[in-house]
Amino acid sequence: MEIKIERTPEQVELVKAMASKNREVAFEAQAALGDFIGPVLAEVVNQAPTVSNLFTTLQFNSEDNASIPLDLYHDVGDEDYVQIWSQNAPGGLPTNHVAPRQQEMKFTTYRLDSAVSFDKRFAARSRMDVVSKTFTRIAQEILLKQEKTSASMIMTALANASTNSIEHVMRSHTQGRFLLADLNKLFTRIKRINTAWTGGTPADRRGRGITDLIVSPEIVEEIRGMAYNPINTKGDLTDIPGTDTMRESVFNSAGIPEFYGVSIMEINEMGVGQKYNDLFNLVSETADAGGDKDYGAYGDGTVATTFDEAVEQVILGVDLSRESMLRAVATDSETGAEFDLVVDDQFVSRSQKIGYYGSLEEGRMILDDRVLTGLIV
Repeated sequence: MEIKIERTPEQVELVKAMASKNREVAFEAQAALGDFIGPVLAEVVNQAPTVSNLFTTLQFNSEDNASIPLDLYHDVGDEDYVQIWSQNAPGGLPTNHVAPRQQEMKFTTYRLDSAVSFDKRFAARSRMDVVSKTFTRIAQEILLKQEKTSASMIMTALANASTNSIEHVMRSHTQGRFLLADLNKLFTRIKRINTAWTGGTPADRRGRGITDLIVSPEIVEEIRGMAYNPINTKGDLTDIPGTDTMRESVFNSAGIPEFYGVSIMEINEMGVGQKYNDLFNLVSETADAGGDKDYGAYGDGTVATTFDEAVEQVILGVDLSRESMLRAVATDSETGAEFDLVVDDQFVSRSQKIGYYGSLEEGRMILDDRVLTGLIV
């Protein structure tokens, strides 16, 4: 991800003016560039293919005492009480509470910010690359904080999720492999989780209950391998490959944007020894009052109980067709902007520096953890 300021005559003059010896001229130029780049940074942050953007954005006025009417985010036939996950501080421990579906929920927001400066001489020499990388750094720091906050909430909710006495996380059929049968069983698990409040079939059952899989590069390797490896899990006479059409589809789309109708998001933070995997292990250790949580054995009978981060990895399944994962973000009452980028006025003349301070106010919550499922491989 990189922000680049084009070297047009107008922008060159604007950057040069930022280093003017006239303090009023310099400040006006710096403020003008901040007003121009601020919406660009907001767009970059909101469009980045990251875990944080699995949440649906809900805007509210920064001067409001914002709340969410829970009944509008649940069907009429849903149960009367729902479990909600939220955080009081960025990166803080997610907490859950049970609330009546008819009430309004006041949510807590927090500020994510970043401050970066550069030498004034770079502006005087029209070094557009330095100025561009300054704003890139601000966006990267905000994204990093959003990622940590989002991953902490999602993994905590996933590790603790249980509906109708059914865990949302299950193990794969075969130890060390991800097969088509695993995704098929995940579809079935989701149907058993998403029932009506009476325990029967919901009136509005739609789709498969999963739209996206967030996986490691190793799992994508397993999917590519289905083009030439057997995929059967039943019978012991012959290894059976997938159909010609399926294998050709996997072979021709080696980038794997989609598999079996489910979008695939490949990120390096997933997988054995990676931070999201370690995070899931950490929260699963505290998910059960009696100790580490038991996620059951593998489908082929291989004995396993608690999650072993040294050899196992978790795959995250999300249903984005339902608005249950929300990111409430404050907008400026005057400009309507989400991201506030202003000149950092802490630097005196002798410091010979130009600085910018960027921030946004947001809060994240999961109104229904039934949109989350997991598979341990």
